[in-house]
Amino acid sequence: MNELATLRAEAKLSLGELSERARYDRSYLNRLERGERIGDLETAKRLDEVYGTGRGLQNLWALAKDDIHPTRNQRYMELEDVARIIHKYVQQVIPGLLQTEEYTRELMWSAPHRPAEEEILEARLALRMSRQQMLRREDHPPYLRVVLDESAFGRRLKDGDAWDRQLQRLLDDAQLPNITVQVLPLSTGLHNLMAGSLSLLWLPDGTSAAYLEGNRAGETIEEPSDVEELRVSYDEVSARALSPLDSLEFIRRLMKDR
Repeated sequence: MNELATLRAEAKLSLGELSERARYDRSYLNRLERGERIGDLETAKRLDEVYGTGRGLQNLWALAKDDIHPTRNQRYMELEDVARIIHKYVQQVIPGLLQTEEYTRELMWSAPHRPAEEEILEARLALRMSRQQMLRREDHPPYLRVVLDESAFGRRLKDGDAWDRQLQRLLDDAQLPNITVQVLPLSTGLHNLMAGSLSLLWLPDGTSAAYLEGNRAGETIEEPSDVEELRVSYDEVSARALSPLDSLEFIRRLMKDR
């Protein structure tokens, strides 16, 4: 997670030095810092000892294990971690893998919550930010294609400059060779995925899976015939969307017109 990299930088330790002090393999520690693993309680305890953070990392690990991955999407998160190809259709919001921290914070904090839940929200924010690192890892980053419904651009951040930074983030991410962004205009009319958002995953063993998500519920689907049906729906939406180049020009115009 990002916090681990920050703590190591503040301690002025190289990854090799941390490996010696914590008695863990440096590649394992590197994967923790990049958000590719959440580790276990013993790892968090040992790192707390190295950094002198009390039980801070142990508490964060507990939140990551028990609160951040609700049962309804835990299986999907596990599959997404190893997916070779990820296709998404998203409406209403920018997808989590492409969100700025400002966007994620405003989105998460918009839900009713008690003051005592602030720590959980901060932990969820940190995990979402760390999960984005999968798109930039050196070891086989997944290919991501996102079809963004135009409605997502109608719900801007309260801070106009922060909104511009989110739009610029989309433009920057789309320059990476493993990320493609398309915009689905409202003018294309009705389609079969309007009830929610869809993610399709292609896995290393040749199988595929899907995740259908509504406002407060989600379902991981692994039955091949059901996944195939959803893929047809996704392909139809993608075919109606603007081309990748036209989609980026659409986002640039939004920035100019604000």
